[in-house]
Amino acid sequence: MFRLARACGAAAIVLGLTVAAASAAEKQPFGYGTPATAAQVAGWNIDARGDDGEGLPAGKGDIAHGTEVYADQCAACHGTFGEGEGRYPKLAGGAGSLKADRPEPTVGSYWPFAVTLWDYINRAMPFPAPHSLSSDDVYALTAYILHLNNIVPDDFVADKTSLPKVKMPNHDSFTWTDPRPDTANKPCMTKCADPGSIRIVSTAEGQNLTPRTTGTLDDMQPK
Repeated sequence: MFRLARACGAAAIVLGLTVAAASAAEKQPFGYGTPATAAQVAGWNIDARGDDGEGLPAGKGDIAHGTEVYADQCAACHGTFGEGEGRYPKLAGGAGSLKADRPEPTVGSYWPFAVTLWDYINRAMPFPAPHSLSSDDVYALTAYILHLNNIVPDDFVADKTSLPKVKMPNHDSFTWTDPRPDTANKPCMTKCADPGSIRIVSTAEGQNLTPRTTGTLDDMQPK
């Protein structure tokens, strides 16, 4: 019995030391990797904000240059004039179609911000090699696609100053604040009901809210 107690005591000490060592290890650096440099962080920080253009880089691009870049990088999928090829989406047209049976949500008919177009092209296009275009090329493509939708004039030059000022046709159709409350009921802060007195008086069973992939819904019984 004495040997067993001593063994258990020794095991407890070893376990305590192990836990203490683990706690100490958690507070230490992992011991691998290096801190990200400012340039590395900047490489990931590429977003541009739609409403005011914050995050847009230096550079510029006109419609003539955008025509060339579009022909090389975009036309195979989106068509010469943004009409779409195969199952790839249209970029132009679709004005007034959003409430139709077959809506065409294009840059001109749907998008709320011109800056968002720049941001999407910059991070996701061209499809085979996303984020491979220069800032000037992205500005030029943005200018060309806006021009395809008759949103900007022939001499428009896209840059971080001009793009946020472009008024998109569908901008005012968006609701920028969600009017729905987080919960249907007001939270109780004082004189609340005793949790022990709360009873479930109804469930989703029989309401056809959560159909099952096998069997019927109503054969489920409370456990």
